[in-house]
Amino acid sequence: MPLRYIKLPSENFEKFFKSLEAWGTVYAPVRKGSIYSFQEVHDPSEMALDYNRTMLPPKKFFFRPKEAVLRLKNGRWEEEVEAEPMVLFGLHSCDIHGLKILDRVYLDEPADPYYKSRREKTLIIGISCMPDEYCFCKSLGTHFAMDGFDLFLHELPDGWLVRIGSVRGHEIAWENGELFEDVTDEDLANFKEFEERRANAFQKELPQEGLADMLDLAYNSPVWKKYAEICLACGNCNMVCPTCRCYEVCDRWIDAYKSVRERRYDSCFMENHGLVAGGHNFRPTRLDRFRHRYYCKSYFDPSAGYNCVGCGRCDEFCPAKIEHVKVLEEVRGSLK
Repeated sequence: MPLRYIKLPSENFEKFFKSLEAWGTVYAPVRKGSIYSFQEVHDPSEMALDYNRTMLPPKKFFFRPKEAVLRLKNGRWEEEVEAEPMVLFGLHSCDIHGLKILDRVYLDEPADPYYKSRREKTLIIGISCMPDEYCFCKSLGTHFAMDGFDLFLHELPDGWLVRIGSVRGHEIAWENGELFEDVTDEDLANFKEFEERRANAFQKELPQEGLADMLDLAYNSPVWKKYAEICLACGNCNMVCPTCRCYEVCDRWIDAYKSVRERRYDSCFMENHGLVAGGHNFRPTRLDRFRHRYYCKSYFDPSAGYNCVGCGRCDEFCPAKIEHVKVLEEVRGSLK
């Protein structure tokens, strides 16, 4: 679908926000102490639209940290598929790309019914941002989203340039036509100036040239061991990553006749993640697990890109202060 461009003047922003409540419960970035989190909001004043990143990415609404998927009742397992209409307001382009990666996993046949029902009932509204010292999404081409959203808002001096990216986005624009204006040449000039300034503000870069070959050649690099000894193997980077999708499933018995089958986030940094039947562990050491994560995130699919979107969460929330790009730079430098 070709994109359409309209303008939302600043004075109409609150009415626009209120109109979204007719589509579902609105969730947006909210400041919680020193971090940001997507929370339910009822007023624009509650939102922190100048945020850099939330701790947990928006995947938590579709692929939940912990959820019941089946319940045993009267000797039969019943699905726990439930989904309420939602509006996710203020997603950055990197997180939109992260959801697209999850879509390729969970919506591929056979589609995950829990993920699918939530995605179908969710309105995605993106918003422009400025990079900080952790961002390297520009290197991976995820700093700008061309699809995967219903509306995308780019800040202007007197409002927002709105890109419409879906049928639902068009419906919102039609139903609230009195709130929007046509885009002027001045608006386009301001949009261009902001995007150029944003592109020049990135402080971190991940060179892609020969990255796949470099990783193949550097499997035994001493850099992996150096950082594996620093790593706490806590799994924090997996928990906050917008594209990690590993989970475990377990049955929790309530009594002799009732049970709940739950799935919850799992981490490839946990020792039992590679444990299989017979007691064999195909990633028994911390070194194996540390290196595996980098190979997973740096894998390049010609039709889909990388498994990393450069959001910077793994760097910011790593208690050992390990930097993703720095590790890969050192690995590249270790090749002779």
